[in-house]
Amino acid sequence: MNAVEVLAFVIGIALMVVGLAVSIALHELGHLWPAKRFGVRVGQYMIGFGPTLWSRRIGETEYGVKAIPLGGYISMAGMYPPSPKSGERGGRAGGGFFATMVQDARAANDETLDGDDDRRVFYKLPVWKRIVVMLGGPIMNFLFAIVLFAILLSGIGVQTSTTTVQTISECVIPASEERTVCEPSDPAAPAAAAGFQPGDEIVSIDGTPIATFAEASEIIRSSPGDTLSVVVQRDGEERTLQLVPTTAERDVYDDAGRPVTDAAGDPVTEEVGFAGIAPSSTYVQQPIWAGPQFAFENVGAVAGVIWQLPVRIFDTATTLFTGEERDPNGPLSVVGVGVLAGEVAAAEAPILNRVAGFLSLLASLNVALFAFNLLPLLPLDGGHVVVALWDGIKRAWAKLFRRPPPKPVDATKLVPVTFVVFIALLVMGGTLILADILNPISLLG
Repeated sequence: MNAVEVLAFVIGIALMVVGLAVSIALHELGHLWPAKRFGVRVGQYMIGFGPTLWSRRIGETEYGVKAIPLGGYISMAGMYPPSPKSGERGGRAGGGFFATMVQDARAANDETLDGDDDRRVFYKLPVWKRIVVMLGGPIMNFLFAIVLFAILLSGIGVQTSTTTVQTISECVIPASEERTVCEPSDPAAPAAAAGFQPGDEIVSIDGTPIATFAEASEIIRSSPGDTLSVVVQRDGEERTLQLVPTTAERDVYDDAGRPVTDAAGDPVTEEVGFAGIAPSSTYVQQPIWAGPQFAFENVGAVAGVIWQLPVRIFDTATTLFTGEERDPNGPLSVVGVGVLAGEVAAAEAPILNRVAGFLSLLASLNVALFAFNLLPLLPLDGGHVVVALWDGIKRAWAKLFRRPPPKPVDATKLVPVTFVVFIALLVMGGTLILADILNPISLLG
């Protein structure tokens, strides 16, 4: 990289850090607004972790930014019921490491309470309100992703190949050879021999009207050795060129655009017709519903990755020792996302392409935040939803059988489980960060 590319790379990473901070801020706002709306006392609204860089108290809530922008939180009063009084069942957690953790969690929670009659606490909210508060964060990330995808697809558009020729190959280079410069022994490209020029617009091939470049490409690939009569428009006039596609060996790609490999890991190739023309491209704006539709489709793809997350991370960790390339569709840490953002910013491409790439990355990141936080595990938002639902089921069961209302579910008893989940997430996150540093996924290949 030259100095300009390095600067662009750094700017790309910085912009992604800002984008991540905005995403986290919106996530916590999704918790904050309904909590305050329902009357819950919120002591803090913080973006990031570590030392506080800036804070300001407005009313009863302290708003601030911390040094490490990798998360955030709001501090709600009474997330859990108060500690059981001495002598009550569950009043003592016993000894040991996990018991101490439970007691510490209860003590920290008790500090947020204003006496036993405090009504402005989270755990006393109706079940549906608790669910709304906890789902507010992930939903805010999803809405942000929809907005970003809408800007990307309906505002900027989808880059689509046109029927206008942009470049013409000088020769035919075998797919097995990793070079771009022609050698004297290489045969001339059929398009160059036929007299194609940059700017030619393909009108028809053998009498078949051509509306997209994909249609032209399909005819050429299926006609090796055949003489094709190609009508092009050049300088306002139609001209007929005689094109004879040569037989060339090209890599096979699957529906996702990934190269197909055999059992040995070698690329699978096929013989197809080759002309040596590349189309120009333009951005085609999509309908307004394309953004939400793509966001929902992205959720499905991310959910598939999360479902196999332990296996995917194990495979990623394996590449650190084998040196194999990582799955480009595998999981990334925030470090990996930042590197990709830097590559997008430093790429030799029009500024609009770079903006589109950045928006796509940021939108996909918010989809990941949405899907991941819905996992039914504490300390994630989905775990708190499960606790609220269990509390609601207990109350409904007692009401159905005319029993006294049960005590609120004491989620502090799940602190050991939360700790185990946290350690697991920490290990998986650390593995991804290490892989993104030592064996990163690159857009440049």
